[in-house]
Amino acid sequence: MIQLKEGELLSNHTTFRIGGAAKYFAVPKNEEEIMEAVDFAIVKGLPHYILGKGSNVLFPDEGYSGVVIEIGAGMEKVERIGDTGIRAQAGVSLSSLAAFAAREGLAGLEFAGGIPGTLGGAVTMNAGAYGGEMKDVIVSAKVMDEDGGVKVLSCDELELGYRTSIVQKKQLIVLEAEFSLQPGETEAIQSTMKELNAKRREKQPLEYPSAGSTFKRPEGYFAGKLIMDAGLAGASVGGAQVSEKHCGFVINRKNATSADVAGLIQKVTETVQEKFGVTLEPEVIFLGDFEK
Repeated sequence: MIQLKEGELLSNHTTFRIGGAAKYFAVPKNEEEIMEAVDFAIVKGLPHYILGKGSNVLFPDEGYSGVVIEIGAGMEKVERIGDTGIRAQAGVSLSSLAAFAAREGLAGLEFAGGIPGTLGGAVTMNAGAYGGEMKDVIVSAKVMDEDGGVKVLSCDELELGYRTSIVQKKQLIVLEAEFSLQPGETEAIQSTMKELNAKRREKQPLEYPSAGSTFKRPEGYFAGKLIMDAGLAGASVGGAQVSEKHCGFVINRKNATSADVAGLIQKVTETVQEKFGVTLEPEVIFLGDFEK
């Protein structure tokens, strides 16, 4: 039976460290409990949101008047299948998944080692970094629809594109996924992961709360360079700031509110549009009521 909490602070469950209380909050331990939580929301006439590590979302300070369903603890099993395959549940962190692959001498997930999210979120958004993406290694994903129907979708059926998938478009819920990797030497794989993580620490403002890259990459451009060229490095609204270390990141510099972050994202979007005629699209998902 799913346990529902009332008034859970969402700032404790997002990498922005921003967000008021959820009306209801659940951490299902299996597929049945996920469906129970979704059914609860439907019966109550409330919105619901599937959360992983909260690495690409912004909740309002006023809270979320629905059911937040965090898929994590209890749904983190990872196992090797066959010679070069891995099957993992949606709640496992990408860092843990990549570390498991490395220990097993399987290459291909090195890019994911430093992405601060869960497998479920990574499949939903086709997460990627340093030249690799989920679509490069995933074979299939087991998903659930809002009616409780469960099916397995192949890589092609997942329609994985740049930060998008059929999971996102149809509001499906990722339960688990299978990957096909390449044989490799554990030490070499771990060395590559260390190099990528060192590069990430050097170039990204990991010392501050953020949602990672704030904007999607506009075709033919780099969001961070456009923002820097627009003179917005260090620009701020309240406690939110455009990182001077990497202009593609909006950071929670000093007790930022959700309104601060939303206002700064709007300011950046409008300035870049005005100066360069390029429309930046936020990668961050806004949940609740925002004036944008």
